Amino acid sequence: MEDHRFGRPVAAITAEEICQPPEWALLQRLLLDTMNQGAMEFVDRYTRKDRTLIWREFWPGMDGSDDPYEGFMNFPLLYALGGNEELYRVSREIWEAITWQWTEYGQIHNEFDAYYDWMHHGEGYLFFYFFGLADPRVLKDKQRAVRFAGFYGGDNPDVPNYDKKKKLIRSPITGSRGPRFQQTAEDWETHREILDNYLPPFEDIPGVDRYGSSCPWSDDEVYKEILLRINDRQARGDVPLNLCATSMITHAYMYTEDDAYRSWVLEYLEAWKERTAKNGGIMPDNIGLSGDIGEYNDGKWWGGYYGWRWPHGAVTILEPTIIAGSNAVLLTGDYSHLDLARSQIDRLWSMAREEDGKYLVPNRHYDEGWRDYRIPHPMFAVYVWNISMDEADAQRAERGWSSPHFDRIDSRYSSYGQQTNGGHMGFNGNTAQWFRYIRGKDPDYPVGILRSNYAMIQAQLKKIRSPEYAPEKTALSQAALSIHQWQELTPVLVEGLAQLTMGAPMHVYHGGLQHARVRYFDALAKRPGLPDSVAALVEKLAGDSVTLRLVNLSLFEARDVIVQAGTFGEHEFTAAQKLTEEGEVCGMQQVQGKWLLVRMAAGTGVRLRLGMNRYVNQPTYETPWSASEEAEKIVQGRNQEQDTSK
Repeated sequence: MEDHRFGRPVAAITAEEICQPPEWALLQRLLLDTMNQGAMEFVDRYTRKDRTLIWREFWPGMDGSDDPYEGFMNFPLLYALGGNEELYRVSREIWEAITWQWTEYGQIHNEFDAYYDWMHHGEGYLFFYFFGLADPRVLKDKQRAVRFAGFYGGDNPDVPNYDKKKKLIRSPITGSRGPRFQQTAEDWETHREILDNYLPPFEDIPGVDRYGSSCPWSDDEVYKEILLRINDRQARGDVPLNLCATSMITHAYMYTEDDAYRSWVLEYLEAWKERTAKNGGIMPDNIGLSGDIGEYNDGKWWGGYYGWRWPHGAVTILEPTIIAGSNAVLLTGDYSHLDLARSQIDRLWSMAREEDGKYLVPNRHYDEGWRDYRIPHPMFAVYVWNISMDEADAQRAERGWSSPHFDRIDSRYSSYGQQTNGGHMGFNGNTAQWFRYIRGKDPDYPVGILRSNYAMIQAQLKKIRSPEYAPEKTALSQAALSIHQWQELTPVLVEGLAQLTMGAPMHVYHGGLQHARVRYFDALAKRPGLPDSVAALVEKLAGDSVTLRLVNLSLFEARDVIVQAGTFGEHEFTAAQKLTEEGEVCGMQQVQGKWLLVRMAAGTGVRLRLGMNRYVNQPTYETPWSASEEAEKIVQGRNQEQDTSK
């Protein structure tokens, strides 16, 4: 059966089986309704009428613009999952207001961070990426995506971040003003007290224990020594963290389908593969402007900015390789682009040692060798497996957590996940727990994570309403002064909804796109997300299929749901099987394309196993409706050099 209302034929299937709503479905709809309301209370509490944030009049440091974006970044993602229209409208107002406000503070230039590293760019621009999922027809978003990607293409003489000949990003600190080869005391001033609690970034800071658990950045003499070393050893040349820029380039591709963006992603990832091979299989963390490993670091392959020796250790090596590899697979369908990430995961595992019955792998590299042994977090390999569906990648995730350890992963669904290497901010910490569920080891996870998310939202709202967290300028508390306050207080916690409905872990927090097996559209309202009263649960993933449940909780209204194959339409459905509660096939039809319409009568539910060819379509932000419309043309600015009218 096909439906022709979308400007093209779309396969359709009907749900007719009356069902009692399961607890997970009721909790999903409760969470959506609660976050719709909680988001507006949060906005009203911490923004002015023009949506600028009630905060300082002056902000001197380079670190900062990512943090307010992070506090609101999940608003458009929640809308794309099924949140209400007001949420999306307000999210656009807030993005514009933050961009204006931090331009006035002096951090943002030309609507993009003037200069900072790609861990923080990655965090902050998730907000911007999610607009593509909310509505790809917004010309300003498309235009900005092209402009921002152009800052890294190597063709903009005013913003020379990328060296096309050497295939390298020219500094760890880049942005709309180009590479920043000299960092000043002001750049880090606002975070000195926070950084006091971080590990020492260098081994030879006078008076500082290189193996210590803290480093006094707030001490003026120590601060001078740190800045000298940053500028001497780390301010020039390429670092693995810059691979996070591939998300911005891929984002522009999905608006334009311009092959130049695809080529850039593949070229840049290949350059890092070559550097890793040249370094004996270990990814070097600092590349000089000449292209040489360790050019400003006495030839050492470790010791770069956010590298193997930096306080964050392996996480800021592994995440960028996963982000770039996943983007490259999305653009090509070639799973070998994940090999760089796999090689580093495997290299760390090859150095594992057992202590007290637990396997530990090194997290950081000092001058005398590997140190800081920790339990390997499964999430890194889970992200790889989510793309590849390769059993070898699943085994990578489970090793070190295999029986008895893997089966003892904390099932309390905490907001930050496991207290091991790789914990995240942003209430995005249950990747390992979701993996256990989708592998059939924790059937109670859907209800558990949704209940946990609801409890966290309750706690967030209690804090928001308390005098301690009042934003008024006349009585600013210490909490209200924090640059991290919005991301710490947000009541929009979407991890459970995203994992369960889309069938994937949430995005890599430091700049990963939201790769997932399916997403949804409301066929009647012609908008993204689950229709009102509809809940969805992905129960099982395989390389060639996805099994999901859809439930219409309304006893009065029918609903039409469009299921899309892949977040970006990169997959294609091949068949739709209806299943009984026992998993037996009770109906089947052939499907050809990336959309399937499910017509749901009032009070019905359906369990489907959808056959799928993965990564066979070019990824785009198009919707069932926007694809049939003519794309808006980029607005061209006046070229005054060629203006001969005068």
